[in-house]
Amino acid sequence: MTATKTHEDAEVKPVPAPLRWWRGSTLLRHVFWAVLGLVAFYFLSISLDAFDNLQLAQICYMAIATAGLTVLSGLSGQISLGHGAFVAVGAYSVALLLEHLHWPLWTALIAATVITAALGALVGVAAARLRGPYLAGATLALAVGLPSLADYHGLRDLLGGANGLIVTPEPPPLSLGESFPLERWQAWIGGLCLVIVLFLLANLARSRLGRNMRFVREDEDAAALSGVHVARTQILAFCVSAGCAGLAGGLFAMVNNLAAPGAFTLTLSLSLLTAAVLGGLGSLAGAVYGAVIVTLLPNWSTNLAQSANLPQAVYANIPLVLYGVVLIAVIVLFPGGIQAGVRRLGRLPVRRRSSPEQP
Repeated sequence: MTATKTHEDAEVKPVPAPLRWWRGSTLLRHVFWAVLGLVAFYFLSISLDAFDNLQLAQICYMAIATAGLTVLSGLSGQISLGHGAFVAVGAYSVALLLEHLHWPLWTALIAATVITAALGALVGVAAARLRGPYLAGATLALAVGLPSLADYHGLRDLLGGANGLIVTPEPPPLSLGESFPLERWQAWIGGLCLVIVLFLLANLARSRLGRNMRFVREDEDAAALSGVHVARTQILAFCVSAGCAGLAGGLFAMVNNLAAPGAFTLTLSLSLLTAAVLGGLGSLAGAVYGAVIVTLLPNWSTNLAQSANLPQAVYANIPLVLYGVVLIAVIVLFPGGIQAGVRRLGRLPVRRRSSPEQP
C-alpha cells in the first residue's frame, strides 16, 4: 500500500494546455512581451512632457544600435569599435531620401536599414578574415574615416560638408489632433521600431542562425567541424548588426533634425560599446538598460553639478567622472552586466523558499 501510494504521488500531473503552449512556443512568448512592451511604452510616453519624450526617443535609437552591437559582440563574438559609422550611414541615407527624393518616413527608414545592412555585409567580408585586435583596429578606422567623407570636396555639395544636412521633421498625423506634440510622435515611432527590432532579434537568437553564432563564438574550429559555415555566419552577424545601426541612424536624423559628421565621432561608437557592456553582452534587455544609462547619465550629472553651484571647469568633468564610477561599479558588482544582476536578484526569493528551514 505504501509503495503504491508513493508511486501515485510521484506521477507527474498533466500540464494545462495554455501553459504547455506558453512553454513550447518561443514565438508566442515573444509576441506577448512585444505587445506588453508597446502598451507600457504608450502609457509611459503620455505621462511625460515634451523634453522627456525627446529623451525617450533618444533612448530608443540608442537601444536599437546597442541591441545590434549586442548580437554582433555578445552572440557571435566579434568586436566592433566602429558602429558609429553605420549610424552615420543610416542618418545620411534618411536625410537624403527625405530632403532630396521626398520619400515617406517609414520607407526611408526601411531603405536606410537595407543600405546599411548591405554595407555591413561588405565590412563583414573583411572582418571574417580578421581576429581580435586586428578586427577592433579595422572597425576603429571605419569609425574615424567614414563620417569624415561628408567633408570631402567631391561629396561636400551632396552631404553638406561639416555642417551636414538639415532634416525637416515630419509632423504628426492630423488624426491625432493639431496640438499633438511632435516629440511624443517621434517617441512613438522610435518605440515601435525598438519593439520590432527586439522582437526580431529575440527570434533570431533562438533560430538556427543564432545557434550557429553561439557555436562560432565559443570555438570556430569546432563549429566548422560541426558543419557551420563560419565566415558566412560572421558576415550575417555583421549585416544584422549594421542594419540595426542604420535604423538607429535614421531615427537619429528624424529626432535631432540633423545629419552632420560631428554627431558621429568615435565617442558615439565607444558609447554604444559601453552601453552593451553595461547592460550585459548577449542580452537584449541589457541593451535597453545600457542605452538608458548612456543617454540619461550625462544630463543627470550635469544638472546635479549645476544645482550644486560648482564652477564650470569642475562640473564640465562631472559627467565623465560619474560615467567612470558607474562603469566600475557595474563591473565590480555585476560582472555579467546589469541584466545578469537583475537575474541574480530575481533568483534570491526562489533560493530562500527552496532552502530548508533551520530549527
